[in-house]
Amino acid sequence: MTSHGNPDLIVIGGGPAGVMAGLLFARAGISVTVLEKHADFFRDFRGDTVHPSTMEILDQLGMLERFLERPHNRLCEARGTISGKEYVLGDFTHLKTPAPFIAMMPQWDFLDFLRDEAAMFPGFALEMEQPVTGFIEERGRVAGVRLKGGREVRARLTIAADGRSSLARGLLPLENLGAPMDVFWFRVPKQSGAEMALRGIVAPGTLMALIDRVDYWQVAYIFAKGMGENLRAEGIEALRARIEKAAPILGPLDDVLTSMDQMHLLTVELDRLTRWHQPGLLAIGDAAHAMSPAGGIGINLAIQDAVAAANFLAGPLARGEDVDPIVHRVQRRRLLPTRIIQAAQKAVQDAVIEPVLGARVIKAPLPVRLLDRYPFLRRIPGRIIGLGVRRERVRSPNAYA
Repeated sequence: MTSHGNPDLIVIGGGPAGVMAGLLFARAGISVTVLEKHADFFRDFRGDTVHPSTMEILDQLGMLERFLERPHNRLCEARGTISGKEYVLGDFTHLKTPAPFIAMMPQWDFLDFLRDEAAMFPGFALEMEQPVTGFIEERGRVAGVRLKGGREVRARLTIAADGRSSLARGLLPLENLGAPMDVFWFRVPKQSGAEMALRGIVAPGTLMALIDRVDYWQVAYIFAKGMGENLRAEGIEALRARIEKAAPILGPLDDVLTSMDQMHLLTVELDRLTRWHQPGLLAIGDAAHAMSPAGGIGINLAIQDAVAAANFLAGPLARGEDVDPIVHRVQRRRLLPTRIIQAAQKAVQDAVIEPVLGARVIKAPLPVRLLDRYPFLRRIPGRIIGLGVRRERVRSPNAYA
């Protein structure tokens, strides 16, 4: 899966958006090189939620059955604990979709799956340990990339799917929407008998998320932006006490959380490019719009971007056409769902996260109490979380059908 020639398409970044884009364009008969700076996909504390909207895409590609053969957990509802009381906030079981649940699969396993599927197409190449250091710009357009060590790779189109630190952000205008928090990620062994669910915990001064990984919880401890160093200075004993008080489901942690070195910092950003493209270049996924962890929807939104990019551009590229005049269509298609989802995340930040982190007493909002009392209402957030806004359908060509 290694190529050292000049492909039709370069994809920077081997995350979900990048590998899915590589798969879809290679499926259309295009030569694609995906450049990933790391040696492997193993990055702990990455999002693991594969939502029904993504599994719809896999079903349309004929891959869903093979995906579900891989080890995973199935979550059928979302829960939240507010000031000690647990609420059921979303139900996915009523979605009219091939997989009406959230599949919990470590992201490295999901990427391994996508890579294996993409490798079936002869035009697909994935090069690991190939950090991109800059763009080749000629006559007002991006003509390729420069790699560490001086190697150049040229292509008719470059897709930047390299996350919130994307090189594309040095070329394209950025709008920062603001995020009031950062996150410590850590893991806690799971006690036997705990129900499988995606959980949020809200208490005065404390906000947490628990992601079920069968034998352990992946935990996000959310705190006010810039307070990470203060928490580290206070030490693990003080932080452990806060965690045990807010999340008794985790059990005693004296022998579990013993060092601040176990806390992995995630700096949260909520922003988007105001222009995702220029001649020869398109940004998708977190490179185009960094999402808050709220809702765990970043991966799935990025996958939708990749599908839209292939829908608009794969056919013309395969026919040898110039795609510069149409590359803007991807942003035009995907900007509305991005704005809607980011607006919802901003509203959650302002109405819940900021007051909680300010240690104000939190009462469950009326919508939460209604969701808990009337189960049929849980279908609404279940649909929004599970299927998102303006979900895509694969329309890009399959040259090997």
